[in-house]
Amino acid sequence: MKILYLLVARGGSKGVVDKNLQEVGGLSLIGYKVRSALKSRYCDRVVVSTDSKRIQEEATKHGADSPFVRPDELATDGASSSDVIAHALDWLEFNENQYYDAVMLLEPSSPFALPKDYDGAVEMMSARTASAVLGVRPVTVASIFAGELDADGGIRAIAGRVNQLMKVNRQEVSQEYTMNGALYLFKCDMFKAAHSVYGDPENTYGYVMDSFHSVEIDEIVELEWARFLVEYGRVKVPE
Repeated sequence: MKILYLLVARGGSKGVVDKNLQEVGGLSLIGYKVRSALKSRYCDRVVVSTDSKRIQEEATKHGADSPFVRPDELATDGASSSDVIAHALDWLEFNENQYYDAVMLLEPSSPFALPKDYDGAVEMMSARTASAVLGVRPVTVASIFAGELDADGGIRAIAGRVNQLMKVNRQEVSQEYTMNGALYLFKCDMFKAAHSVYGDPENTYGYVMDSFHSVEIDEIVELEWARFLVEYGRVKVPE
């Protein structure tokens, strides 16, 4: 397969100012993604889609290509990731006559994916003839213990489920998983037909990653946690 590694990073951010340019262990979040992507055996090209000149400069400094600037209408909070992906594919096809079999979508806010993770996802896609393979991590709180509050602040539904759980062996509760934002690999033909990464649920698989490499940064506390992991050697800064 010919695979485009697509780094998506807009300039604006609310939870953490200049989030995509924040440094962890002396390296920007963008730097982590570009460096690890370039070491993947299956990476044909790393392209950054951004509206920010600073992000362009940072991404290209580490080896990414930045052949276009994302349009203003795709640089807002309301812009969908599907529209951003479609714009990048359309631009490369129309302006460079470049076509890809699959896209590996990369988000700087989940910086710690390793080259072996990208390689593993590609190999899983090939082995299972998957339409999509998404990075996932084990959840620490099962859905049986989570839910919405009632209008009066009650937790009746949650309490009811937990009450039923007390009647069975807790080990019988299956481990659950959620997407970790570290990688989204999907076939281009499926995406174009559905305009969605999730367009073929029956052929979508999860590539399991550990919690250390599944860190997602949306708030300051998560940024500080990422810095702690690097400082204490749980995660290594790529060379």
